[in-house]
Amino acid sequence: MNIGVFLVLDIYPRRGIILLMKKDIQRGLVRRLKIIEGQVRGIQKMVDEDKYCMDIITQTSAIRHSLGAVEEKILENHLSTHVIEHIKAGKHAHATKEILSAYKLARKK
Repeated sequence: MNIGVFLVLDIYPRRGIILLMKKDIQRGLVRRLKIIEGQVRGIQKMVDEDKYCMDIITQTSAIRHSLGAVEEKILENHLSTHVIEHIKAGKHAHATKEILSAYKLARKK
């Protein structure tokens, strides 16, 4: 059974919520974000060097896909930690509001 180690990533003073994420998930996300950062620098170089437009568009599409994967993983973590905790604490309206908010954001893609 893999229980995992939790790490406090950030504190939202406005809401008083501590963001918890498994350490292996965090490492994976940081790795993906560093790759995306490198891809963005690559696109900047391609634009500076006046590369073929379709090659640039191919790279921007890859970045969008990668960011989508990061977003999905963070959303999965949020739903399986924070929203579950709200439900357990009897804050059903707040949990519902967050689920609907996530749904609306996902539909904007």
